[in-house]
Amino acid sequence: MEKLYKGIRRFQDSYYKKERDFFKRLSKGQKPEALFITCVDSRVDPNLLTQSRPGELLTLRTPGNIIPPFGNIEDGNSSAGTLEFAVIELKVKDIILCGHSGCGAIEALYKSAEELKTMPHLKDWLQLAAPVRKMIERNYSKVTPESRQRLTEEENVLYQLHNVQTYPFVDQAVKEERLNLHGWYYDICKGDVYTAHA
Repeated sequence: MEKLYKGIRRFQDSYYKKERDFFKRLSKGQKPEALFITCVDSRVDPNLLTQSRPGELLTLRTPGNIIPPFGNIEDGNSSAGTLEFAVIELKVKDIILCGHSGCGAIEALYKSAEELKTMPHLKDWLQLAAPVRKMIERNYSKVTPESRQRLTEEENVLYQLHNVQTYPFVDQAVKEERLNLHGWYYDICKGDVYTAHA
């Protein structure tokens, strides 16, 4: 924690002081250009990756960048709330769904119930991406574990983009050409970002 506290002090003493007017304007409200949906993985930093400033991206982070389809979780979920806020209130023009290499959630898709017994919430969450695992097992049964991991990560981006579009207000905004959906795949080791196409 000491490193984090020192970081706050450095931010206040240097960056904030130089950008005081920018933060004053920022404090009056936000108008992000896009909603960036990605994994909770600590190695994926949307602002660093896109070189964007505070206020330019609204971010939503979930294990495995998984988005429950519309109506899937009866008592509501933060993903749905964030999508509503981004599309209806903030009127973002783009939603980017970004998967990444070495995703632990995607790796956990292939673990047994026994291996996940100490993480029941994560186990339940991962069931939302079970169709991706089943599709990979059906169509790519002979690939290496490394290839299977990469294929699953990439296919998951497409599947979660589909889930995003199951929300009626998202679908309507796309049809009215007020909103664009993008699938990205970030290779952490190479620093490359690929566009995912259905």
